[in-house]
Amino acid sequence: MNRPLQPGQAVFRSILPEEIDWQPFPAFPPAVRLAVLVGNPAEPGPYVIRVKAPGGTKLMPHQHPEDRIYTVMSGVFYIGLGARFDGDQVKAYPPGSVIVLPARQHGPFPLGQIRRVRHASDGDRPARP
Repeated sequence: MNRPLQPGQAVFRSILPEEIDWQPFPAFPPAVRLAVLVGNPAEPGPYVIRVKAPGGTKLMPHQHPEDRIYTVMSGVFYIGLGARFDGDQVKAYPPGSVIVLPARQHGPFPLGQIRRVRHASDGDRPARP
């Protein structure tokens, strides 16, 4: 399948670290930043985002409508699964780890020393039941 990464984009493109536009995101605590690198998470199609958060940041359990793939780029990503937050049930993922989270999985509830996580999705919507 030959599909551009973004509408109208069929040529080579790169994004350097200093070009990343980190923004606050209303669903996250104020210190967390998000950057959309490729695509649009609100529309069908592939997309890639990055998230960075200071140590100790907690996100309460939640679900996503699509499958997600997380790559820990720096720091440690602590994540637990379940409908309720349980700090005793988190697992640490060091840099280089890849986490595959199926659609509608309860959780994640990440916390800890996460500095950068790359999130990618094939963007298929609606997600499988």
